[in-house]
Amino acid sequence: MLNINERTKDELEQKMRILESFGCDLRVACPAIVKSVDYARQTLTCQPAIRERMHDKDGNITWLEIPILLDVPFLVYSGGGYCLTLPIKPGDDCLVVFGDSCMDGWWQNGGVQNQVEMRRHDLSDGYAIVGFRSQPSVVSGYSSGTAQLRNAAGDAVIEISGSTINIRASGGVNISGGTTIDGKAFLPHTHSGVQSGGSNTGGVS
Repeated sequence: MLNINERTKDELEQKMRILESFGCDLRVACPAIVKSVDYARQTLTCQPAIRERMHDKDGNITWLEIPILLDVPFLVYSGGGYCLTLPIKPGDDCLVVFGDSCMDGWWQNGGVQNQVEMRRHDLSDGYAIVGFRSQPSVVSGYSSGTAQLRNAAGDAVIEISGSTINIRASGGVNISGGTTIDGKAFLPHTHSGVQSGGSNTGGVS
C-alpha cells in the first residue's frame, strides 16, 4: 500500500505533466523570421525561430521546428489617416503574437465579428510585429538622443534633435512637387527686372 507521501508525489507529478502538456499547446508569442511578404494583402509567411523539444515514447529528445505560419497580418504603423510603410523583406526578424480567439471574421470583414471557430491562442491567429531583432541583426550606430528615420547603414538619415531637423544622405536629396519656402514656390520661381552681373538679386517674389 502506498503511504501518503508516495501518493501525494504521484498526484503532483501527474498535475505537472498535465500543466506541461497544456503549456505546449498554449501559444502566446514567439520570435520568427520572415519568409515571404504579400504587400497587397499586408500579410507575411514566417518561420517561428524557437524549436519545440519533444519526447518520444522511449524518452528520447527531438528538436522540431514549428510549421511555417501563413497569412500573418503584419503591423502597419498608422492612425488618423496617416501611415508609415516599410519594405519588409525575407530574412527580417519579427515577433508573432497569438490572439485570444479566432481572428478570421475580423480579418476578412473588419468591425466586430463573431468567431468563425472556437480557437484559443492558436498558431492560426498570429499577428506579426516586424522590427524585433536578434543580436546578430542589431542596428549599428543607434542614436540614444535623437529621433531618426534612417536606413540600416546609417548613411541616409532624417533626424529630429530637439527643435532642429537634420537631413544627411550620401546619395543626395531629391525634392519634387509644389515645394515651398516661406510660402513661395522654390524650384520654378524667377526674378524679373535684373541683368546678369556681379550684383545680388532681391528676395523671392
